[in-house]
Amino acid sequence: MDTPGLPAKIDPDALTTVLDGRWAGLRRAVRAQMAAEDFKDPVDLDVEAHRAQVLDWLRKLAETDRPGLGFDPAYGGGGDVGGSVMSFEMLGFGDLSLMVKAGVQWGLFGGAVQLLGTERHHERYLREIKDLELLGCFAMTEHGHGSDVQHLRTTATYDPATREFVVHTPDRGAMKEYIGNAARDGELAVVFAQLITGGESRGVHAFVVPIRGENASGVEIEDCGRKAGLNGVDNGRLTFTQVRVPREALLNRFGDVAEDGTYTSPIESDGRRFFTMLGTLIRGRVSVAGSAGSATKRALALAVRYGELRRQFARPDGDEVVILDYRAHQRKLLPALATSYALHFAQEALVATLNDIAEDAPEEEQRELESRAAGIKAVSTWHATATIQAAREACGGSGYLSENLLAGLKADTDVFTTFEGDNTVLLQLVAKGLLTSYKDHFQDLSPLATARFVAEQLVEAVIERTSARKVVERLTDADDSDVLFSREWHLKLFEDREEHVLGGVAQRLRKAASDPFGVFNDAQDHVLRAGRVHVDRVVLEAFVNAIERCADAEARELLERVCDLYALANIEADRGWFLEHGRLTSGRSKAVTAAVNALCADLRPHARTLVDAFAIPEQYLAAPMLRD
Repeated sequence: MDTPGLPAKIDPDALTTVLDGRWAGLRRAVRAQMAAEDFKDPVDLDVEAHRAQVLDWLRKLAETDRPGLGFDPAYGGGGDVGGSVMSFEMLGFGDLSLMVKAGVQWGLFGGAVQLLGTERHHERYLREIKDLELLGCFAMTEHGHGSDVQHLRTTATYDPATREFVVHTPDRGAMKEYIGNAARDGELAVVFAQLITGGESRGVHAFVVPIRGENASGVEIEDCGRKAGLNGVDNGRLTFTQVRVPREALLNRFGDVAEDGTYTSPIESDGRRFFTMLGTLIRGRVSVAGSAGSATKRALALAVRYGELRRQFARPDGDEVVILDYRAHQRKLLPALATSYALHFAQEALVATLNDIAEDAPEEEQRELESRAAGIKAVSTWHATATIQAAREACGGSGYLSENLLAGLKADTDVFTTFEGDNTVLLQLVAKGLLTSYKDHFQDLSPLATARFVAEQLVEAVIERTSARKVVERLTDADDSDVLFSREWHLKLFEDREEHVLGGVAQRLRKAASDPFGVFNDAQDHVLRAGRVHVDRVVLEAFVNAIERCADAEARELLERVCDLYALANIEADRGWFLEHGRLTSGRSKAVTAAVNALCADLRPHARTLVDAFAIPEQYLAAPMLRD
């Protein structure tokens, strides 16, 4: 199948300009610092040496102004939330242990103090956190409760006689687990616990609790030990035995306790208060998505470069073939590369929205941002897991050697699908946001509550009826050459799929009155699909919008073909659904596969340009397998 032709050579810098987008200057500054550092992947370091190396790098980061970008200027920060998140994202090109430890210190720990605390906490802690004079932890996850944060079991009971909170771990299930910075370096922790005052529980709140030093009596710390990856991060377990902290230790932006134990809050509903509180902390989730994208780009750059060097088997004329010339090898890497471009632009749009949203924005806007962050994080981290594995396979046995970096990338990113929200739970959150149209019942994410709510309400899909189906039907009988590379068809097909899947979920869940949990459980695959196809549509639209901003004609033309590959590879992967629901004929389904093959052939000469455009500092690509 013929595809639109491309120029023979395209400047990767023109693509980099589009990729760098709004924070281009900051991206260049971060790259310059990363290139100037004497960096070497910790292939041969033991755990303790790796932790020491990461802390040393962290101190070098603290000497710049970038860790404080997201903090209030009144406390030495830059007031640039988007720039802060983007800086964490760029750290994903290097040792991911550094990215995670930096994220814990300045994103999670510092972010919690800033966003959940008030002036007294800001004055006391923010400058020291920014300058790395005070290292801290974000102690939310428990052994028995990870994604279900609302039901954490750690307690913080107010004692009016001493004006203190008593933080306590009632059983092993309430032990804080996998807490970054806890095992070795952290001095203070933001601990999430059920606030109890006057014998009444007011839900989960956050408290500043010393975990080392003279004020840390009753705190027990265990080292989580060696992990599959990220061994430069000192993850630990925390147990609290009647640990007393002053009343002022409560981060009290959303709820406060007076000296006599009286509880007050600007948000009356405990559930709404809890989810409003969590909603302020989505920077970590957004940062994980971006960092996963950076690690994936690094893996693709390594694999594409190797594919242009490694030769295997001979042509009839006797010349051995570079493996990237094989169609199967192209299919292994190029659709994944197209998806990385698409997710990059979706991430860029997400960061811009996070940066620009007003603190007093309508609840619907805030919930939409939270939903989009959840969906992009889930899809980006799953993409990282699959693509880094494909890149490892594309490099054969060389990819399995630690010195060639891919094995470390695979180990370090594997847990990204779990932390900052399990991906399955996050997609469920996305789907629920669509189904409920951000109604008040949004706050309880449990399957039972979701099913019960939908059963009680007249559910209408959030997406309004559009002309999508008519466009899809109108183009069904058109020539393949007129359709397969039509952006209108791609967009409407994705939109129509989302609308149909979401409507089907709503219909199934309306039957939940008699057995809410059973019906929801039976339909959970359908719920998750609704979340996933929604994200796919959002990602495609972000790619299209980015292309429209591209001023360089040749770069724009290349991006159009990369976008075609993203859209058609997505359609090909879901051909079963499109065929079952009459959106594709069998003939057109075959034509989609032919078009993907043709696009791989057309993009093959530009594969190196596409990965070079990521502008990854060369020392992060210094794998022995790439030596001439």
